[in-house]
Amino acid sequence: MTDSYVSTANGDSFTANGASRANGSSPSLAQPSESGSTPIIRKKLNGYVGFANLPNQVHRKSVRKGFQFTAMVVGESGLGKSTLINTLFNTRLYPPKEPLPPSAERPQTVAIESISADIEENGVRLRLTVVDTPGFGDFVNNEDSWKPIVDNIESRFDLYLEQENRVNRQKIVDNRVHACLYFIQPTGHSLKPIDVEFMRQLHTKVNLIPIIAKADTLTDDEVADFKARILADIAHHNIHIFQAPTYENEDEEALAEAEEIAGKIPFAVVGSDRLVKTPDGREVRGRAYPWGVVEVDNEDHCDFVKLRQMLVRTYMEELREYTNDVLYENWRTEKLLSMGVVQDQTVFKEINPASRMQEERVMHEAKLAKMEAEMKMVFQQKVQEKEAKLKQSEEELYARHREMKEALEKQRMDLEDKKRRIESGRPLTPDKTNTKVKRGFLRA
Repeated sequence: MTDSYVSTANGDSFTANGASRANGSSPSLAQPSESGSTPIIRKKLNGYVGFANLPNQVHRKSVRKGFQFTAMVVGESGLGKSTLINTLFNTRLYPPKEPLPPSAERPQTVAIESISADIEENGVRLRLTVVDTPGFGDFVNNEDSWKPIVDNIESRFDLYLEQENRVNRQKIVDNRVHACLYFIQPTGHSLKPIDVEFMRQLHTKVNLIPIIAKADTLTDDEVADFKARILADIAHHNIHIFQAPTYENEDEEALAEAEEIAGKIPFAVVGSDRLVKTPDGREVRGRAYPWGVVEVDNEDHCDFVKLRQMLVRTYMEELREYTNDVLYENWRTEKLLSMGVVQDQTVFKEINPASRMQEERVMHEAKLAKMEAEMKMVFQQKVQEKEAKLKQSEEELYARHREMKEALEKQRMDLEDKKRRIESGRPLTPDKTNTKVKRGFLRA
């Protein structure tokens, strides 16, 4: 019997019975894969090969190609959406807005506006697109105000699907919405019906990130209570919001960072792209009030730093990946199924002959069992029909026997009556003349 060997991280190899061998002198242990079809043979390198440089190759390719990111901001007017975008990317992406005169005509429906810009940081280029939705929640009747937004997101999916179906797919532009920043009015109570309905309509089509706007209007206790009420409403209505993902074998620092970011959702933020002076003489981005200065980049004042850390610095690629692999794929599947396209899922399965024979044997046994059950059922039905016929014949015979027995009994009684008459000397037939005389006598 030969020994099996397992290679360890330090280069030593051990047999199954515990004996060790020198580095490079032992074969690797072949382990079956998860599918059970092809065994995985683990080999150990005796020197540097070079495929450990693959992450650097991907990095160079990504830097050369650049990145695309599309964010959507939704919320009522006056909640600081444009200011927060300018603060997030530290650039004047949105120009200053001039207030409309009272005589100006107000829009009657929700509008969709897009602003795109090429920005660069440390040699990394990003094509940033921000989709704004002016007019959302500003009307007296806000019924179906989310429909233009849903239609815009689905039209971007349609455009991407059309690009995938082209003959030449070398230049595919990804204009899908990767994140939706939904601004919640700082009422301090709970989500309004329009907030709940908007999230219910969009949580399966876009990564939702709830944000409490103008958090400097609430105290710390009010912010904590407001966050708890918002999370309770989201859980009650089964709304899925973007959560920072965690992976296996991550270090404690990354896990602590993900947990800290998840603990800040929904983010209570304050936006400002202006520099103000603090009482101690520092220049910071923030807002100055008579009672003090609210610093945007101070985690003790608001959650802006955690929002930027999740949206840009840490999980921007996860947002893009989840949009492509989950949200878009689910929409694409429903779209193709609604068009009548049917996919045979067995095409993508690797067939193992042994498992296939086992499946066929199980199916054959099930077929035989079904045929046996059907034959038993037919046999029982025939037996029941035969028993019913025999029972009916038996009842008919009993009836005939009873009739014959009654007829014989009547005939016997008649014969006994005749016998008694003969023995007593009486005629068997009555005398008609005597009967007439007696009747006449009785009448007289």
